[in-house]
Amino acid sequence: MSMTPEATDRRSISVTVNGQRHDVDVETRLTLADCLRHRLGLTGTHLGCEHGVCGACTVLVNGNTARSCLMLAVQADGAEIATVEGIASENGEWHPLQKAFHEHHALQCGFCTAGILTSMVEFLQENPDPDEPEVREALSGNICRCTGYQGIVQAVLDAARRLRSPNQESSS
Repeated sequence: MSMTPEATDRRSISVTVNGQRHDVDVETRLTLADCLRHRLGLTGTHLGCEHGVCGACTVLVNGNTARSCLMLAVQADGAEIATVEGIASENGEWHPLQKAFHEHHALQCGFCTAGILTSMVEFLQENPDPDEPEVREALSGNICRCTGYQGIVQAVLDAARRLRSPNQESSS
């Protein structure tokens, strides 16, 4: 009996990632995370647990956070996706969250940072004036093994201030 590989089901999808449209032919079983990383070369989205628990793979799909390790690429057909690479402005200026993370030393190894940044972009859009407990609750879906979270919390609070008052510098 000869063993032949099963035919792979493929689909063509169109996604807009960080403002750029991509037409991609994908296997129906390919996750959005793998599509972003391996098909589109956007390696800022990290894969940690591949069970949706750690948050490292978090991206914005149509403005809402999504665990890209749990979402199939075909489910994103027609969607607007923002990854960590798309958080900075088009002219390359860092987002206030990125600036605050840098200034508050809110990262160490950086593995979780992309997912935290994209999660906090949505959080700060929904809650522009959070207090520390609200930030900690919002961060609860993202696991960081290095920082102890204090610098991250301070960076998010600082970024919230910056977003409310764009001309305000860091308050550290």
